[in-house]
Amino acid sequence: MAKMDQGRQPARWPEQVRYITEPRYHISVPVRIRELVCPGAQKASSTRTPTLPQRAKPTVAIQIISDQSHPARGQYGLFATKKIPPRTLILDYIGEVHCDDRPNSDYDLSLYRTPDCVSVGVDAEFAGNEARFVNDYRGVKPKPNAIFQERRTDSGELRMSVWSGSEAIKKGDELLVSYGKSWWRARQESNIHDA
Repeated sequence: MAKMDQGRQPARWPEQVRYITEPRYHISVPVRIRELVCPGAQKASSTRTPTLPQRAKPTVAIQIISDQSHPARGQYGLFATKKIPPRTLILDYIGEVHCDDRPNSDYDLSLYRTPDCVSVGVDAEFAGNEARFVNDYRGVKPKPNAIFQERRTDSGELRMSVWSGSEAIKKGDELLVSYGKSWWRARQESNIHDA
């Protein structure tokens, strides 16, 4: 197994969340699925080259949201530290890759679904990177300025990534995506069952 790449934590990183720069694979991911998601993982060396270029200055920063009208006021968001051109890869969504059910995590994204209906997710609830702070656009802006999109790294690993949308993101703007209707529907169902 590859050595965990523990990069330097960004400012305002929460103590209870482990900062990682490479995905972790949960034991629920069968070998056959891991080979689909990360070809050659069994043969990978402990020294892997980064899949995104190392930047002298990050393009994003974690900030507390103080806007009174923001639905996530008092929580954190991810903001551009410089202008980001349209259709630009910003960062990968890093977390724990898994095949088990995690209905209570607000940080779990769908990565892949096999033809035989095995779901593969990436959960950044307890370990992740800055991408875990990307918020939904609803109640903030009329439309998202960023998107989640699958991509393959140079080594062939499947990742969920954050990309800028069709317009540039201005310096200081919050990165906002659409979590999707199914994410909100699941939260509503969860709230009904909790009541």
